[in-house]
Amino acid sequence: MFDSGVGGLTVLAEVRKALPDAPVIYAADMAGLPYGEKSEAEIAARVAGLLGRMAERWQPRLVCIACNTASTIALGMVRDVLEVPIVGTVPAIKPAAALTRTGTFAVLGTAATVRQPYVDALEAEFAGGKRMLRFGAPQLVMLAERKLRGGTVSVAEAREAIAGLLEQPGADEIDVLVHACTHFPLLDDELRAAVGREVTFVHGAEGIARRIAYLTQGQDFARSEPDRAVTTGDLADFERLRETFAAYGIERLDKF
Repeated sequence: MFDSGVGGLTVLAEVRKALPDAPVIYAADMAGLPYGEKSEAEIAARVAGLLGRMAERWQPRLVCIACNTASTIALGMVRDVLEVPIVGTVPAIKPAAALTRTGTFAVLGTAATVRQPYVDALEAEFAGGKRMLRFGAPQLVMLAERKLRGGTVSVAEAREAIAGLLEQPGADEIDVLVHACTHFPLLDDELRAAVGREVTFVHGAEGIARRIAYLTQGQDFARSEPDRAVTTGDLADFERLRETFAAYGIERLDKF
């Protein structure tokens, strides 16, 4: 399971429910965080290169890219490079369009994700007749990373991060908000308070878990060692997340 940071833990939580016995290696590209401010070419090359090396080392039966930015940009390239099933993470626009009662919903992601043609295609296919607002909120990634390290995140910080969304025409009618970044569900409470009214949050973690379960059905799982998380960044900083990872069943932290 690969992410730019620890947002992919929101996906891992659902995978644990669906496949509690599946051994997991969680790979966090902390040295590359945040992805949302990088160019498409840089992200594609980085993700494909890292996953190629990781797959060679660990020979996984399946790879999940638990990151919207990496998936919307690099999914095709990674599938060309690796010979195992690849499950990506894409904005949950289809269910959001079905859920909205006002006809207006929003897609909140990184700057790189919300500008992708992939998102244009999802909007055209599933959101016809609906108003879909988009906003890139890169500050939320770092706020989520801080929260998981035991830091505090204020409602004012969350409100500032999404101010550009709330100022868009029609924003007062948003009743469904798509988390197009796996980090963002970690901030549901702060974001709900920042919006200032009841909204329904939608993200794709449950669907991803169902897809992984489907692709591995009938396979046997057995652990020969504890589940691990690896970082491309500073191991000492990663160690600050030891208790967080333990809550998701990951006992070993290593440097990649």
